[in-house]
Amino acid sequence: MTLDLRGLVPAPVTPFTEDGSVDFDAIARLGGWLASVDGVKGLVVLGHAGEGTFLTADEQTAVISAFREAVESRIPIIAGITGEGSKVAALEARRAVDAGASAGLVYPSHGWLRFGFQPGAPQARYREIYETSGLPLILFQYPDATKASYDLQTQLEIAGQEGVFATKNGVRNMRRWDTEIPVLRETYPDLQILTCHDEYLLHTMFDVDGALVGYGGLAPEPLVELIKAGKARDYRAAREIHDRLLPVTKTVYHRGSHMEGTVALKEGLVARGILHHATVRSPLLPLAEGAHQEIADALASAGLSSVTARA
Repeated sequence: MTLDLRGLVPAPVTPFTEDGSVDFDAIARLGGWLASVDGVKGLVVLGHAGEGTFLTADEQTAVISAFREAVESRIPIIAGITGEGSKVAALEARRAVDAGASAGLVYPSHGWLRFGFQPGAPQARYREIYETSGLPLILFQYPDATKASYDLQTQLEIAGQEGVFATKNGVRNMRRWDTEIPVLRETYPDLQILTCHDEYLLHTMFDVDGALVGYGGLAPEPLVELIKAGKARDYRAAREIHDRLLPVTKTVYHRGSHMEGTVALKEGLVARGILHHATVRSPLLPLAEGAHQEIADALASAGLSSVTARA
């Protein structure tokens, strides 16, 4: 059965204890809270926001299992599949299945970010992962600024392969978005199209089935409403939510590096009462002094106060 991710799909952070170990008690709080929000359709763990590539293989499978337990199987857990080589990624996907993942978000081979990819290589990567694991897969479109951003024909060929049921598009080039998304939609009407433009949600919200964003792990309530407004073609309502969230967007995502967004998300979750501290793993570093208060103030201005998390 194809998963229905038509709604909000948060990509939550991976909490750590202050000594740097995976914090399973915090995963229980975070996962339980997100699963309790009406409109959340699944969680993507081990992505960029989840510091997935900073974890050992054993930690990765433990995090998948812990989030699945936290949500009490009410919503599916999707695993980021990030291994460099296709065989490595395929075996990673198989471990994810064993740990309880219901689908996989396939990252490009990271060497492609700098050097580009050979024609047909992305298609072969998806094929090998699916044939090895049987895991339903999400096509991940990287930003246009990288050499791992797939041209339209490559996207179409991947989307047409067995096992691929959705696409997470983060091209961050609105010209490409406005011309390529309609073609994907027309060619594959059943393909679930999910935006991952945390900082461009307003522009992309009217063309998609949902949003797969790290932002959803911090502010799920207004993002669920934003998706509803987009599907209703209610620009005024969508704009109001966007503007209310803009201070949060700026303090979390308008930073020197997009990677700092992960640290900012953790600081925001401290302000919301889910995490006790914002510990990250190297090579991530803490934010500059004063950032926590800026993020907390922005959340308060958007009406996002502390929540009562499930234990």
